[in-house]
Amino acid sequence: MKIYTVGGAVRDALLGLPVKDRDHVVVGATPEQMVALGYQPVGKDFPVFLHPETHAEYALARTERKTARGYKGFSVYAAPEVTLDQDLARRDLTINAIAQTDTGELVDPYGGVTDLEARVMRHVSEAFVEDPVRILRVARFMARFGDFSIAPETLQLMRDMVANGEIDHLVPERVWQELARGLMEVQPSRMFETLRACGALARILPEVDRLFGVPQPPQHHPEIDTGIHIMLVVDYAAAQNYSLPVRFAALTHDLGKGTTPPQEWPRHHGHEARSVDLVKALCNRLRVPNDCADLARITARYHGDAHRALQLRPDTILKMFEATDALRRPARFEAFLQACECDARGRSGFETVDYPSAAHLRRALTAAQSVDAATIARDCANPAQIGQRVHAARIEAIKLVIGGNLE
Repeated sequence: MKIYTVGGAVRDALLGLPVKDRDHVVVGATPEQMVALGYQPVGKDFPVFLHPETHAEYALARTERKTARGYKGFSVYAAPEVTLDQDLARRDLTINAIAQTDTGELVDPYGGVTDLEARVMRHVSEAFVEDPVRILRVARFMARFGDFSIAPETLQLMRDMVANGEIDHLVPERVWQELARGLMEVQPSRMFETLRACGALARILPEVDRLFGVPQPPQHHPEIDTGIHIMLVVDYAAAQNYSLPVRFAALTHDLGKGTTPPQEWPRHHGHEARSVDLVKALCNRLRVPNDCADLARITARYHGDAHRALQLRPDTILKMFEATDALRRPARFEAFLQACECDARGRSGFETVDYPSAAHLRRALTAAQSVDAATIARDCANPAQIGQRVHAARIEAIKLVIGGNLE
């Protein structure tokens, strides 16, 4: 029995990056032998075991044979006679098909070290086309590794997978999982650019794909393309290390502009309502978690109002607070302001421009929260008037701190 470290741990160590998780492959062992040594079996589709002390994952060397479409359509064969080279051959990219012994010796049958040095992502074999998740993984790696490119022949295989419909067999949960991970990388735009380059973006996120080539409104000069603007917005969110809900809201806040009839360009009347409908549909389709879906929805609907905050009346600002549930959920409203800031600064030359709307709305929210609703309720003789009086008191409090601006 021989044990090797494989995959991302070897790749990242060779790149001089921190190693987070270590995966291992075990050659020449049976499941019974692993259990006898104290390893705990956890794999459902193939034999994976947890180390009795470190709880790191150890998988038996295996081969895979395609039996149906989709990323689950595989027959797995794990046995003592499966070699390390055979196990590495089933992996997606050469840079992920490098193994290392416990003494530090590299096993690199497919040229992964050379491709690491050249900063190239290249498929290990033609079996790459059998798993559509690999398209998403390559795109995600492009978002993580900013100086890598994709080998032309690998990009062609990705295009072929889109053309032959393999991409359409991805399950929603896996699509969201990979997109979410990609959004949390250093440069998320590279993920979407990669998906667009192979045609996959139009299949899995048509709402985003439609934004490319759509002009921005005249007042948003110098941006002329909404798709490019969105890429700048998500990259700005990543540069600020904002949360996943903020980054997802940054990605989806302008979806409605992709459905504006070309004869109305460059204006996009009513795009906020269309954006909300598209966000809801996208989130339902990909089963997006509620925290991401909710923030994306309110950002799509109210980011324009936030940008105009300095021109809004106190009562209009309070309506925004009520519609976004800001008084009860101030942390989410803060995330909303972060997404709005990303939109404002996600334009060439605007990265460091001040965004006074955020501070303005924070002051107004603090003022509205300062109103003592309990005292007003206690002093109100007519219970039916309590809500109206609290509302009026909040408007007055907001007026005091922002000066009673008029629309």
